[in-house]
Amino acid sequence: MVEPHILVTNDDGVDAPGLQALAEAMLAFGAVDVVAPATNQSACGHKKTLFQDIVVRETRLANGINALAVGGSPADCISLTAMGLRPFPPRLIVSGINRGENMAQDLTYSGTVTAALEGALQAVPAVAFSLASRDAGDVADYAAAARVAQVVVRYVLARRLPPLTILNVNIPTGTPKGIRVTRQGLRIYLDKLVRNGDSVRIEGEPPTGILDEVGTDLWAVHHGYVSVTPIHLDMTAHRLIADVSGWDMEL
Repeated sequence: MVEPHILVTNDDGVDAPGLQALAEAMLAFGAVDVVAPATNQSACGHKKTLFQDIVVRETRLANGINALAVGGSPADCISLTAMGLRPFPPRLIVSGINRGENMAQDLTYSGTVTAALEGALQAVPAVAFSLASRDAGDVADYAAAARVAQVVVRYVLARRLPPLTILNVNIPTGTPKGIRVTRQGLRIYLDKLVRNGDSVRIEGEPPTGILDEVGTDLWAVHHGYVSVTPIHLDMTAHRLIADVSGWDMEL
């Protein structure tokens, strides 16, 4: 019988202060297991590493918590654990606390969120946590967000989640006004192509978005609320099925 525990991962890397803050916060619920990328994997999406070796090493977080550093993506951390890298299944998978928010279409890029989605694929309830600050530099900067994570996790452990569903939680800076259950908003990306000889890179300002649409994750965080968005892995556009069926496509 596997001892109940909480599995903690992230996409900022095993040395990230947000990971340490989240792991410490989860100790309030019992045993904690940390399996995280060896290096920063931000914006890697739901990458699964195939047909190449993945280096795994034991390490410790700065607070002394044992961890495994995986030379792959956040989704690799979860899938490898499920295949026997560490005891499985846990009671819950938590991912984060990410440095920077993950809202609206960010979910398709975010390693933080897709680690939680991989957990849902493995039939384990999962929650992704992100702090809407790109300036957070040490564990103390994540203290308020870690307390929010404890509140949300307490409810998830008591109420559970449906299959193939996660919660995506975004936390504003400062003292939150409260919690709002939200839907995804609409991002506006400001990426630009920068050329340097034969090389190119993506740069640009951080994304903005439509902030005045009440009820979205963007609106909630912009107005100082914690945003909790239920996310389902069924990406079917159900309302479009009838329309596309009406095209009468034939071979």
